[in-house]
Amino acid sequence: MVTINVRRLDEDVVERLKRRASSNNRSLEGEARHILQCAADDDMAAKRTAFLEASDRLREKTRGRKQTPAEMLIREDRDRGHRDDL
Repeated sequence: MVTINVRRLDEDVVERLKRRASSNNRSLEGEARHILQCAADDDMAAKRTAFLEASDRLREKTRGRKQTPAEMLIREDRDRGHRDDL
């Protein structure tokens, strides 16, 4: 294992990292490690790129089509008696 020191971080950044770490039940060091691992993970970057490309293709295919808002579809489904908690 290698140790990395990060100097001259703004106090605001450290406070936000502490809040994020706390909400994820990790220490500040654990949160920083997690962030660095995710940033270095090429597979995650590739998945994100693939998702964005697929989104763009779908957006292009549906451009100009009338879209029904999701809340209307959910309400319609609930009115028919369908529930997701069954």
